[in-house]
Amino acid sequence: MTFDWYPLWNSLRIAAISCVLVFFLGIFFAYYAARLPRAVKGVLDVFLTLPMVLPPTVCGYFLLLIFGVKRPLGIFLLQFGIKFVMTWYGGVLAASVVAFPLMYRTARGAFESFDRTLAYSGQTLGLSNTYIFWRIRMPACRQGILAGTVLAFARALGEYGATSMLIGYTPGRTATISTTVYQLWRTNDEKGAMFWVLINLAISTVVLLTVNMLEARQKKAVKA
Repeated sequence: MTFDWYPLWNSLRIAAISCVLVFFLGIFFAYYAARLPRAVKGVLDVFLTLPMVLPPTVCGYFLLLIFGVKRPLGIFLLQFGIKFVMTWYGGVLAASVVAFPLMYRTARGAFESFDRTLAYSGQTLGLSNTYIFWRIRMPACRQGILAGTVLAFARALGEYGATSMLIGYTPGRTATISTTVYQLWRTNDEKGAMFWVLINLAISTVVLLTVNMLEARQKKAVKA
C-alpha cells in the first residue's frame, strides 16, 4: 500500500500560489497606502487587515457567502467553469485572504521606513518612477518584504479554518496537511495525525529560521 503524499503536495501548491498572489497584491496596496493621508490610510488598514483578526472560520463563511455556488457571483463564475467551493484552487483563495494581511502590513512598514530622499535624488537625475521603485525602493526594502513573503507562505501553509469551510476535505482532491490532521484525529488515527503534525512542524521551523536570518541581516544592514 503506497502512502498518500497528496496533502503535502496540495498544501505546498496552495501555499506557493497564494504566496505569489499576496506578494504582488500586498506590495501594490502597501506602496500606495503608505502614501495616503493618515485618515484614509487608517480606514484602508482596517479593511485590509480585518482577516488577520477575524477567526478563520468567519473568513471562510464570508467567502462562502460571496463565492458559494448558489450566490450571484458564484453562479456567474460557474458559467465560465470557475468554482471555488470544494476545489483545490478554492484553497488558494482562502489561503490568500488570510495570508494577505501579513504581507501587506510587513511591506507597508518597510515602505514607510524607506528614506524618501533616495527617491527624490533619483527623480532629479531624470529616472522614471518605475525604475526608482524596482531598482531603488524595492532593494532598500527587500529584507522586510522577504520576511513578509515568508510569513505569508507559512500562514497559507498552515491555514485550516477558512480552507475547511470553503473546500472541505476530499482525499486526493482538496486534502491539505491541516485538514488531514483533523480528519485523522477524529477517526482516532493518532499515529497518522502525529506524522503530519511533525511534517508541518518541520516546515514551519525552517520558515521561522528563515525569518530570523532575514531579520538578523536587516539589523546588520541598519548598523552598517
